Amino acid sequence: MIVDGKKIAHEIVEELFARRSTLPPVLRIGVVMGGEDAASASFVKIKERVADKLKVVVVRELLNGASTTIQALRALGRLAKSTEGVIVQLPLPKHIDTNTVLAAIPASHDLDAVNPTATHPLVQAPVAEAIGEILSRYNISAQNKNAVVVGAGRLVGAPAAALLRDVGAHVSVVTHGRGSLDELKSADILVLGTGNPGIIKPEMLKEDVVLIDAGTSEDSGRLAGDASPECAEVASVFTPVPGGVGPIAVAMIFKNLFDLVGRT
Repeated sequence: MIVDGKKIAHEIVEELFARRSTLPPVLRIGVVMGGEDAASASFVKIKERVADKLKVVVVRELLNGASTTIQALRALGRLAKSTEGVIVQLPLPKHIDTNTVLAAIPASHDLDAVNPTATHPLVQAPVAEAIGEILSRYNISAQNKNAVVVGAGRLVGAPAAALLRDVGAHVSVVTHGRGSLDELKSADILVLGTGNPGIIKPEMLKEDVVLIDAGTSEDSGRLAGDASPECAEVASVFTPVPGGVGPIAVAMIFKNLFDLVGRT
């Protein structure tokens, strides 16, 4: 079964639109981003399209090759004062200390739940929420299932592993320095988040695996996932790239905004 992430995202956005009138008339999201990163610019445009539908203003603070960590922190501070939610669009320029910037995001504005110092984030990471939505909509129970997460990044791997543990799965995390791709054969649920196009092949998988591909990268000018498209023939549930997890995660950013604003 191929997950139609665009359809699910549309339904979530429609639900959010119904909530919009209960919130302040002006809502703003601030985005700190590297102004020279084409992929980041593309992802921000996708978010801006959803923002337009929900009558949310997106305010950008652009960094460049000459920007310092201090300048990034100042940009973040300006946005935290002038908006209701903040996104740090990764990756930032390499010479900027990303952890320091993320650690400065106030909990009340942390739409991606990426502040590494936060022990109790007010919202979940959007990718984790997207995965939870998929499991719920397709009546997939993770209780006592073997789940393997490939990648341990702050946006996909780490929050996905935490979510799966919370819902009762036995979770293994595979990275370059930990575990082996041989573990994929035991996975009832597999989450991918490496950003290496087509690294996962059908022969590496267990028959009828639930395959959630949240790895996104560019391959010959097109977006591609970690799993080769042929993996859909082995999986019982498969999220394509593009059009799978991504649109749902974007919708969840705005759900997080509405939830955070609703707390005040």
